[in-house]
Parts: sequence; C-alpha cells; structure tokens
Amino acid sequence: MPLPDFEKLGLFYLGHRVGLDNDMRPTLDKPEELVLYDSQDLTTHAVCIGMTGSGKTGLCLGLLEEALIDGYPVIAIDPKGDLSNLALTFKDLDPNEFKAWIDFERPDLKRMGDSLDKDQVAEQEAKKWSAGLAAFGQSKERIAMLKNAGKIRIFTPGANFGTPVSILNALQRPSREVLDDADLLKERVSGAATCLLSLIGMAFDPLKSREHIYLSNIFTRLWQSTNDGGANSDMPDLLDLADLVRHVQSPPFTYVGALDLESFYPQKDRQELAMAINNLIAAPGFETWLRGEPLIIDDMMHSADGKPCISIFSISHLNDNERMFFVTLLLNEMVAWMRSKSGTSSLRAILYMDEIFGYFPPVANPPSKQPLLTLMKQARAFGLGVVLASQNPVDLDYKGLANAGTWFVGRLQTERDKARLLDGLESSAGENGQNFDRAMVDKALSNLQPRVFLMNNVHDSKPEIFKTRWTLSYLRGPLTRREIKSLCSFDNKIEAPASDLVQTPRVIAGPQADRRPIISQDIPVAYIPPEVARFSDQLKRIYVPCLLASAKVRFVDAKLGLDVFQDRCLIVPVDQNAERSAVVDFGKGKSIRPKAVVEDGLAGMVDPLAGFTFQEPRAMLLQADNFKGYKSAFIDYLVEHFTYPLMQCKLLKEKSKANESEKEFRIRLTRLSQERKAEAMARLKDKYEPRLRSLQEKLEAAHYKADEHAREAERQKINSAVNVGATVLGAVFGRKVLSTRNMDRAARAYNDMARIERKEAQAQASRDSVEALEERLMAMSAQFDQEAAAVIKDYDITEESLDVVRVRAKKANVKVDFIGIGWVPA
Repeated sequence: MPLPDFEKLGLFYLGHRVGLDNDMRPTLDKPEELVLYDSQDLTTHAVCIGMTGSGKTGLCLGLLEEALIDGYPVIAIDPKGDLSNLALTFKDLDPNEFKAWIDFERPDLKRMGDSLDKDQVAEQEAKKWSAGLAAFGQSKERIAMLKNAGKIRIFTPGANFGTPVSILNALQRPSREVLDDADLLKERVSGAATCLLSLIGMAFDPLKSREHIYLSNIFTRLWQSTNDGGANSDMPDLLDLADLVRHVQSPPFTYVGALDLESFYPQKDRQELAMAINNLIAAPGFETWLRGEPLIIDDMMHSADGKPCISIFSISHLNDNERMFFVTLLLNEMVAWMRSKSGTSSLRAILYMDEIFGYFPPVANPPSKQPLLTLMKQARAFGLGVVLASQNPVDLDYKGLANAGTWFVGRLQTERDKARLLDGLESSAGENGQNFDRAMVDKALSNLQPRVFLMNNVHDSKPEIFKTRWTLSYLRGPLTRREIKSLCSFDNKIEAPASDLVQTPRVIAGPQADRRPIISQDIPVAYIPPEVARFSDQLKRIYVPCLLASAKVRFVDAKLGLDVFQDRCLIVPVDQNAERSAVVDFGKGKSIRPKAVVEDGLAGMVDPLAGFTFQEPRAMLLQADNFKGYKSAFIDYLVEHFTYPLMQCKLLKEKSKANESEKEFRIRLTRLSQERKAEAMARLKDKYEPRLRSLQEKLEAAHYKADEHAREAERQKINSAVNVGATVLGAVFGRKVLSTRNMDRAARAYNDMARIERKEAQAQASRDSVEALEERLMAMSAQFDQEAAAVIKDYDITEESLDVVRVRAKKANVKVDFIGIGWVPA
C-alpha cells in the first residue's frame, strides 16, 4: 500500500493549502494540497509568531510530533506549560482516555453547573478529535506511530513533581578539549559565572561587572588546575557550591589583571558575594536543584534504548530569576553540546523554545541572549535546528532573528505588531537574498483566520498560506503539578548516575589508634572507600580483609578491527575457615569501578577510615608466596570469564566502537539510518523528479491542446450549421432552385462536415493522449511511492535487534596491576 505523502521520509506534515482571492483573503480550504515542510530546512532555523488564539501552539506541537516520528530528538523549553500536552496521546481515541485529562474547570464547562455530564463531554471530545484527525487524513495508526517513535519526558528543574534536574554538572571541570581551547574555555567560564549571578538575582554586565569578572577568574583558575602535585592538585573534577563559597572568600589567586585582589574586590565585598551564594544554598528547597538527572544533553536527547526523546523543560513554576538562570544554563549546555559534535549539513536535533519574550529583546542584554545569538549564528553548521516562538512580536531582536530561514506567522493583535513583524521579515529576506513582496504579505497577514498561517521559507520561491493540521496529541492546555507528576511517575524512579557527578564525602584519616594486623611488607595493601565498593552507608565500622585483584586487559581481533583496553577489578571474599593454602574462588568476587581505582589510584587508598577496627585476616592471606598463585588464577579467570562484547547491526552493516555503550551505539545507528535514508531518498528524487516533471509538463501541454481542439471543433460545428441553414433557406425560398450560390453553399457545408469530423478526431486523440499521460504519471508516482516505502523499510532500525560477538583476551594480553589485601568496610 503506498505511503501517504506526509509519511515520506524527511517531510513534516504541517497542514493543507488555503485558496486566496484577489485581495489575499482566504477563501477555500484545499485538503488535497498538502503542505509538506522539508525537515532539512530547519537547519536554517525557524520562528513562529502569533497572538493568543492564533493556533501557534497547535502548529508548533504538530511540528515537534513530526520531528519525533522522523527520529529527530528535541530539547524543548516550556515557560508557559503547554508543551506537556505532547504526552497526551490516546492511540485508541477512547472517551475514557480523554475524560481523565479534560479540564472540567474550563469556563464553558463550568457554566453548565449541575447539568454537566462528564461522560458526555468526554465522548464529544473524543469524537471531535477523531473527526479532526480524519479531516487531515490521519488515523489511530499515526498516533501509535508517534508513541512508538520515541519518548516524551517532562523535566521540572527546581521541583520534584516532574523529573528533577541536577545543575551540578554546570560546575564540572570541562573536557581537556575545551580546556585547551582558549575561546571555548572563555565561553564555558562566562556561562558558569552568568548562570550563578542570574540565580542570586544580581544584575551585571559581563564586561564591566566586578562580580562576573571575579567569578570567571575563580572558575578559570580552578578548572585549569591539574593533578600534577601542584598547589591545586587536590581540586576535584566536580566543584560543589560549598567549595565555591570558600573560594569566593579566599580565591586561589592574589591579583586580578594588574590590580591586587584587595584593590579590585575588597574582602568586605567578597564576603557579601559569598553570603549571597550561601543564602541561596541554605534556602529551603534549594537542594532540589542538586538532585535528579544530570543536565547532560546527550542523555536528554535519547532514552536508554537509543530512541529519540522530546525532553520538555517545564519552568512555569519558577520565579523570574530562576527562569533566567535555568534557561541560560540550558542554552549554554546546548552550545557546549554543539561544540562537541562534528560538522554536518543535515539535521541532527532540534532546540525549541515556546516563548522567547524577555529572553531575546532588541536592546537589553539578559544572560540568555548571548547563547541564543551564538546558536542562531552557528548551530546550522552542526545540524542543530533552532525553533523560537512568541506571541509578542514587538519586543524581539529581529536583527538576531534575521538568520532564521523559515517564518510562520499567524494572526496578530495590532497594526503595530504587524508593522514590526513585516520589518523583521523584510530584514530576514534581505539577509538570505530572497525577494520580499511587502504589500502582498501585508494584505495576507491582515486577513488570517485562527489556525491559518503564512509560511515564508527562504528555500521556497514564494510565501504560502496554509491551515494547520490536527495534532495527534490532545491539546488540553497547561497541566497541573499533580497531572505532570502522574505522567512522570515512572521517570522519577531515577537510578544513581553511573558517573562520578554524585560523590559521597570521604574522610581519610591518618594512622589509627586501632590495632592493625601485622602483614608482610611483600603483600600489597589497599583500603577501599565505601563509595568505590558500593557498599551500604549503614556500616558496622569494621574492615574485612578480602583479596583485591586489578588488571588491565587488552582485547584484540584484527578481523573485527578491535583493539581496546579495559580495566577489571575484583574484591574477592575469603572463607573464614579457609586453610593456609586454600584456592581463591574469583567467581564469588564483587566487581568494583575500575575507573575509581585507576584514577584515584590504589596508592591513594593507603589510609583507613577513622574509627574502624580490623578483622583478623585468614592465614591464606598472610602468606606472600600464595599471591603468585592468586595472580596466575586471576589471569586464568579473566581469560575464561571476561569477554569484550562487540555489538553488530546487520541492517546497517555497522559494529560498535571501542568502549561504546549499547545506548551510544543505538544513537549512532539512529543517526546513520537517518543519513542513509536521506541519501537514498535524495537519489530516488534525483531519479524520478526529472521524469515526473517532464510528464507533468507534457500533461499540461496535452490538456491545453485537447482544450484547443475541442474549442475548434465547436467553432466548426457552429460555422457548418450556419452554412447548412443558409443553403436550405436559399434553396427553398430562392427564386432559382439550383443557383450557383446555393450550390457553393452546399459544397461548403459538405466540406465543413468533413472538417468537423477531422477536428473531433483530433480532439478525441488529444483526450486519449491526456488519459495516457495521466495513467503514466500515476503509475510512475505509484512506483516512486513504492520505492520510497522500500527505502524507509530498508533503513528502519526501530525494532532491529543487535547481534553480540564476544571477544576473548589472551593470557599474554592480561597485565595484573595489583594483587593483594583489600580492606573493605563492612
């Protein structure tokens, strides 16, 4: 069965065209003329403007639905609370599904009072949605397609009624790549200082503000410090806010520029800034900002199984300072994410902001403006499409928005709004080298109805007027906290991150007063911190002796192109009744994080925790000679039981890279499938477009020729009828029965009849030609649809299972780093 036009790869179904009269007034819907937006056009960004009631929310939510169906992840900022409606997709269109989400406090329903029948309202709403979808050629299957395409996630920074977000990674030391690039580091440092000052509500100018310059110097100095044994060698990768307060009071430098610290920023002022940050930390509820899912953009864009996500950041519950702080933080994270990606000309992801009023003004310079400008200017080169929306067209920086290639404009409230918008459109057209008919657009904007939009796309030859399609999601309006909580109940079951962003405080003591067992100097010893061993916080404050073994294993397979090193570290319990020469069972060992052991170094575990006592080691752990056998047994165990899993996707003929997780591999496969589908579709279009265009041109010419022949045949009939009539009348009423004139008329009438037959034959031949061309055009179009469907199927990895090839290591490729006694808190 051929795909509907709007299901073809890379096309976003926005609605259908609307006919216009000579005064640019919408006259007639044209449901057969679909408006299909090329998703790649979003790399040049888009802006959507429309007053309340214009249908702006429906248009933008529809666009995000199309993005998810086509496999593009979305980061969405929701200042008003409307975007959560994307989670309300009812694939059965059952009235009971609607009933749970209808706002019965709506004025029109509330006025009904006691006569309100909720079941009846739910049934009417379900019928309304079914009819709306059907009017635009959409079915329940398309709702199911949206639900299966990916996941809708709702994050509530600073609150836990949705999925909370931790802001701690904003203080994390950037990657070495960023640290080595002065421009990238400056951008990251400025972003961190800007966010912090926004959160405490301090107005500033990044170039003039002492506070901003001071904090920037602190971040720069701390982040650039290295673990080289210098003064700042103990600086962790993650700087918490308490540490920051202390560094604000006593910074790791004595000069700022050419001025000594006291001249630039006296102790009294430093103390005030430290108190402002400390008051923020101590404020009730602030701990919510530190809990939840780390703000890591890659993790927000894809679920654990690699499927794309629409991650909605709902911020309507925050105050103005908190909103500005979080929006700025998120935008800076988007800039950092963008910088970490390779360049591409195809769409990779979408950033959507539902209301930019106040965040992108024409004159003022709020903290959010600079990262937005950066994204508008540079995101295109990295495949990030930015879509910005607003119902206030006056207070926007149209100079900054001039980089937007697509403008969706709905009903506007005032003539002033329209004039300002026209100026913006004209500026954008000039920036993109596009002709702009201001008078025509002015007329069109004056006559727009609800859900009718003008689309001005620099990639198209002229603006287009269209009516937005019915959304697959139920447009209920802003959701309450309780409702968002019910939607996020599953997402709130957050596991502790595998990364080291959440760190357990660790107190390392010096030599203990408690008696330690006497152990031979030939036996290495290490004290395992509780967070590394992942033991419970409810400790008995007793150290239990175990066998600790750590090795670096190299997995090599030339055919698979694999050559990778992995660290393996095991804590192996020892039987309390074990004999002096007992064999160690490594199968009972507990795997601990190799990263923690390798980066912290076993040498860093030289001292026990304070207040702990020691369990006496078994005899088998006190014989130094035993450890040679333990080492050999450890190598044998690793070779036999530890393998390197290499994942393969047969459909795309791709295999996972070294140290690439399944999620990362699936994300890469999704991206590859999109690119290869796009390339295959481009080849298909190149193959068929000239043929279809040629047939279309021939068909238009044939229609014209058929019409012309039909008109000529009709004219000939009229002329012939006149000649025949004149001949008959002349013969009947003339003075001579067979005059020469009457004979000439009769001959002409006879010839006319012959010409009529020829003209009718020509007209019929033209009609036959039209029918034949129409059949060829339909057949070729059906063939294109069939091949397009095959392309989509060939590269659809939604349900693709991965094969796993397990590579074993050879003994020669196992290097034991440590084999000795590990003291584990019990």
